[in-house]
Amino acid sequence: MIYAGGESEAAKQMISRLCDAYVMHGDEPERVREKIRDMSERRDRLGLDPMQYGVAAYTIVRDSEAEAKRELMRITDVKQFAAGYGNYQQWLAGTKLEQKVSLEDYSVSNRGLRSGLIGTPDSIVERIAAFEVAGVDLLLLQCSPQLEEMERFAEQVIQVYKPEGRAVASAM
Repeated sequence: MIYAGGESEAAKQMISRLCDAYVMHGDEPERVREKIRDMSERRDRLGLDPMQYGVAAYTIVRDSEAEAKRELMRITDVKQFAAGYGNYQQWLAGTKLEQKVSLEDYSVSNRGLRSGLIGTPDSIVERIAAFEVAGVDLLLLQCSPQLEEMERFAEQVIQVYKPEGRAVASAM
């Protein structure tokens, strides 16, 4: 399988012709649904089989929303990396991304926070279901520290949400 992502028109044209799957930056399920609709229509016009769709998602699973928000605040504190943030601002000035990137997006790659997999296990399971309804086949999970957070995700989320025959997550 060939997975690729891109937001420029040239990238979308190439991906719809040559790839098996389209992977997207993190975003709300409704916005992801629109991207999937666009790419599906491109594939249909070319007479090609349907693609698979993946989205980047940073995950923070905690027992309460307050605990999850505290962890979010910790990981999005970019003041300690001021020099790196200056380089990021320079990159933003020349980017051709589809949408504006926020300070939170700077702290986590691939706009993973926008996917909203932050909160209690129940709220995350609901969000995953919304992505499935939008057409997402694969979540490209990000978390830190990797081992501890993936173990927590596996125990508290994957064990609860197991759609028949579908992969739930793949760590980035």
